[in-house]
This record gives sequence, C-alpha cells and structure tokens, in this order.
Amino acid sequence: MNVAVVMGGYSDESVISLRSGQLILNHLDKNKYHPFEVHVLPEEWYCLIDGTKYPINKADFSFSKDNKVTKFDVAVNTVHGTPGEDGHLQAYWELMDLPYSGCNFYQSALTFNKRDTLSVLSKFNIPKANSVYLTKGDIIDGEKIARELGLPFFVKPNQSGSSLGVSRVNNLDDLPKALDFAFAEDNDILIESYLKGTEISVGVIHYNGETKVLGITEIVPENEFFDYEAKYLGKSEEITPARISKEVENLVIETAKKVYQSLGMTGFSRTDFIIMNDIPHFIEINTNPGLSPQSIFPQQAAFAKMAFCDLLDNEIKLALQRKTIWKK
Repeated sequence: MNVAVVMGGYSDESVISLRSGQLILNHLDKNKYHPFEVHVLPEEWYCLIDGTKYPINKADFSFSKDNKVTKFDVAVNTVHGTPGEDGHLQAYWELMDLPYSGCNFYQSALTFNKRDTLSVLSKFNIPKANSVYLTKGDIIDGEKIARELGLPFFVKPNQSGSSLGVSRVNNLDDLPKALDFAFAEDNDILIESYLKGTEISVGVIHYNGETKVLGITEIVPENEFFDYEAKYLGKSEEITPARISKEVENLVIETAKKVYQSLGMTGFSRTDFIIMNDIPHFIEINTNPGLSPQSIFPQQAAFAKMAFCDLLDNEIKLALQRKTIWKK
C-alpha cells in the first residue's frame, strides 16, 4: 500500500510538521506499507526520494519518476496549521477520492476556528473561559473588555496553532502590542478571561471502535503560559500522568471524551484544559497534534503502552473505512 506521509504547510508551524512527519516515517510498518515523504509547501509540492524532489501533480496528487506515475492509496496527514489542519487539504483529497487520516474536512475547519468551536461546545455545557470576539477594524474599548473579562486576559488569533500570536495582557498598556501580535496571524481574534489553575493536555483517539484517552499531561511552563517556546523549545515541564486527584482525573477523562464526541472527531487529537476549582475548562483542541520527539502526544502514547506503529495502523484503517462510507 502506497502511503503518502504529508508534512510541511503554509504557516510557521511547518518546521514542527516536518519533525512530526519524520516520526511517522520511522514508525510505519514497512512490511505493510510503502511510505513516501511528501512535502506540501507554499512554493512547491513534491515527493522526496533519496534527496531528489519529484513534483506532485495537483490534478490527481501523484508524481512521476523514471516515466512511471505513482499514485497513493492513503494520505497520512501531519500538516499543522493551514492547509492541513483547517480542512483545505482534506476537502481536496476527498475530491480526489483519496482516503486520509484524521478528522474530515468539516471537523478540521470547525475546530481550527476557535470561536466556532466554543459556540458548538456551549450547547453541550462544556466549561470554558468568558470571551470577546473582534475583527480587524473594529473599535476596541480596552476598558470595557477589562470590565467584562477582568485582568489579566488572553488575546489570541481566532485561527492559528502552536500558540502563535497569543499574548497574556496583564494591564491595558500591554493591549496594543498584543492586538498587533494577534492580528498579524489572523484578521479575527478572541479575547478570553484568565483561568487560574492547572494546565493539562489530554490525548484522545478513536481506537478499536471506541473513544480512548491516552493520557493526561500536566503543563508547567517557565513563561507566563504554554506558548510556542514552552511547547517546542523546552521551556516547560511536562508531567504524565498529571498530579491531580482520582476524582478530578475521572472528570477530565469524561470531559475530554465528551468534547471529542461532541465535535464529531476521529483520529489523533490533543485537547487542552485549565483545571480551576477541580473543574476542567476547555481551552482548545488540536486535530493534528505535534508528533516530534518534544511533543506531548507521543509521550502519552508511551504512557498508555501503545506502540506508535499500532496507532498508525489504526489511523490508516479509519481512513480506509471513511472511503467505504463515501462510496455508499
């Protein structure tokens, strides 16, 4: 089976994606699959074989080598950010009738949009921060926001990953810089109230027909919050399992599963919460979690004593099942 391991992307997360792709290439069972390293970058799409680039034909997502056309049976998607985590590649592959890993194009687009995700989850009574939604060009009244949300608060791009463009505003003098930082990533932003508590990240997958929590990781960042440096440059302590009571652990598992199912998820995911007053409050869900050696999801898989090759087998099986549903 020809497997395209697709990595890269159009955002600053592409560096992380390339690392994630290498982990997948290293763990795919070579007795079952013929993996190909496929890079999707703004300037070019190509398959990399022994250091040589073979351009991807976007008309059918194939490539040619030595006058032989190679097509893929399945795509394993590890593109963080756009276009692999926001539904664009998924919709394209669906038009190509090519099965792909992870959730479908609608769930990808929905969960990449923080405002829309919060709107859906509010119908399922998932605890979360209070928030204000703004678009570039809106009149922004910092005093009004502070009255509504309190200080400090967080300013976030509505559609962005890896904490890119996120700032904590401790006083209103910090607000203009935080707005510029967030608007540089997206024309829409979300301002959220500060939740004081323990930050955790929960790996959730669909495995053997059921929703399964891999592990709960406690995040202790060196910086003010779990930002890009904390996530990828080692400026945080990540403790699996989290140092929480059994009662809180059970509530986290129940809530993480509820979020996953309420959003119609399949495939790998990592959901972030703040535990405040023993209640997990939803922060965000990542539908293409990082899989680099520094990433949390592989740590949780190891904690759950699940071989990564088995998790990838499961992802490919789910992708092929999705294709069967299309044909119905």
